[in-house]
Amino acid sequence: MARRRRPPRAGAANELPPLRILGQIAALQSIYYAAALVLMLFTSLVAGTRFSLDLVFGWAELRGDTTQGWLMGFVWLCCAGVTIVAMVVLIGRSKLVLDFALSLHFIHLVIVTFYTGFIPRNVAWWLTMAVSSVVTVMGGTYGCQWRELRPISFGGNAKNSNNAEGSAEAASQNGIAGGEQGDEEMGFSRGRGRGRGRDGAGEYEMVGMKSTGDR
Repeated sequence: MARRRRPPRAGAANELPPLRILGQIAALQSIYYAAALVLMLFTSLVAGTRFSLDLVFGWAELRGDTTQGWLMGFVWLCCAGVTIVAMVVLIGRSKLVLDFALSLHFIHLVIVTFYTGFIPRNVAWWLTMAVSSVVTVMGGTYGCQWRELRPISFGGNAKNSNNAEGSAEAASQNGIAGGEQGDEEMGFSRGRGRGRGRDGAGEYEMVGMKSTGDR
């Protein structure tokens, strides 16, 4: 008897076409490095230091015993924030954030290793990438869940829906007022114990009826 295959996890990455997954990974990686290049260039100009690609694709400068190393660590965390926004826009599914975030940082590790020829040896680099991964996963999950839980309007915008709600409320109030006026015309009074007939010839008083058991 053939063994039944376990159904895939809902929202897993295998539900998407492979080309689309590769395109999204390439887009996130490009945005990640674009943000890093801009921020590294800006900090180099402000600090008056020389800019080089080693700041982006290297690991030697990311150290915990220098001010420049701490600044670079902060820049990589800012790049993680940019990546969160890109995930909310491009991915939009909270169950896929973990896969894309870990893939992003793993690809960065591979590129850094090939660029420098060595696996990163600074503890500060590994700690920065670990914190960046956690921030990306948590922020991306929260942002995608917020996007998934946003109300969806069909056949109109929010303004039309508010107008429709206002019209319905006004119609219900008019219906209640019309019902009360009709009852008064028929000689009934809401919330009163006395009333007057429709022809105005006499008055009546509402009195509770005794049950047969009291007789």
